[in-house]
Amino acid sequence: MSMNGEVITIGLDQVVGACAQKKAEGYRFVTMSCTARDPDTLEILYHFDKAYRLKHLRLTVPRHTPLPSISDVYFAAFLVENELQDLFGLRFHGLVLDYNQTLYLDSEVVAAPFCKYTVESSEAAAVPNVAEKP
Repeated sequence: MSMNGEVITIGLDQVVGACAQKKAEGYRFVTMSCTARDPDTLEILYHFDKAYRLKHLRLTVPRHTPLPSISDVYFAAFLVENELQDLFGLRFHGLVLDYNQTLYLDSEVVAAPFCKYTVESSEAAAVPNVAEKP
């Protein structure tokens, strides 16, 4: 699968600085996406646009690694960061507005994440991980 635009791999310590650089270069923040690469590893993509050209920052981290929020750089990021906390159980530190895993989750939901999919290979489709039960 190929992604439209340039993909730049970054480390955890580069997240905020790389996003701030994109803002200084005139890029708008589009959104973030996340996928479980395997049961212990998540891949987070930060998507940016400038003049209809896309750039993506790719971060791969162990599942339970706290991530720095970019909401101080791009305020609107607080929504998608809260969404990723709900769906993938991620934790962002420094969020300007932290719903503490209640943006989408009701009080009766006792376990996050409720997204149980992993990517097996670039040719394989995402399949449910039925081994994990809430």
